Amino acid sequence: MATPLLNAAVYFFIFGLLLGARRGIPHDIYVPFLVTGVFVFTFTQSSVLAGVRAISGNLGLVRALHFPRASLPVSFALQQLQQLLFSMIVLVVVVIAFGSLPALSWLLVIPALLLQFVFNTGLALIFARMGSKTPDLAQLMPFVLRTWMYASGVMFSIPAMLEGKNVPGWLADVLQWNPAAVYMDLIRFAMIDGYGSSYLPPHVWAFALGWALLAGVIGFVYFWKAEERYGRG
Repeated sequence: MATPLLNAAVYFFIFGLLLGARRGIPHDIYVPFLVTGVFVFTFTQSSVLAGVRAISGNLGLVRALHFPRASLPVSFALQQLQQLLFSMIVLVVVVIAFGSLPALSWLLVIPALLLQFVFNTGLALIFARMGSKTPDLAQLMPFVLRTWMYASGVMFSIPAMLEGKNVPGWLADVLQWNPAAVYMDLIRFAMIDGYGSSYLPPHVWAFALGWALLAGVIGFVYFWKAEERYGRG
């Protein structure tokens, strides 16, 4: 819980104050905007990093016992969900401190987090299989995830940053509809007063559901097809 908060403080100083990433976001909601983004992205980031080591880091267990191998990455994703739920207590305090009072819209956090959990579990399954054959992938993933974070609007509003710039329409759509940005937008919309529907891309709930189903189904099938090969070789 401390690490995401410290990251948020560093990002606020560098991106919010020095680089002016607050453009397009009212100053009174930028801190909860940023903290929400950091916590929600960390949920996905931690699930992927745990997933990529799920098999390669537990080879002794995999070779000694016969059990559904998928239970390893799924359990790690559940563990990260539990960590996020603890972090949500801090997020609630931050959001209230900056003027957003509890409302019925906060209930939207539940389906948003459930969809993100399914998405994260799918990614964890995919990278668990990849990591089982290529252990060095665990060293590469932090750099990949950091690049993804910078492209997902954790510290800034994607539409505001693209406004007035000669950016192809397809690229703007890719940035706004990428799954990390979609789930962050939904949580921000649910919890932060002043972060209205105008900040959301069109059909955001459909994309949230689509990403969850796509990653969940592909992840399960991809992992299951190598079920009998884990721990061998």
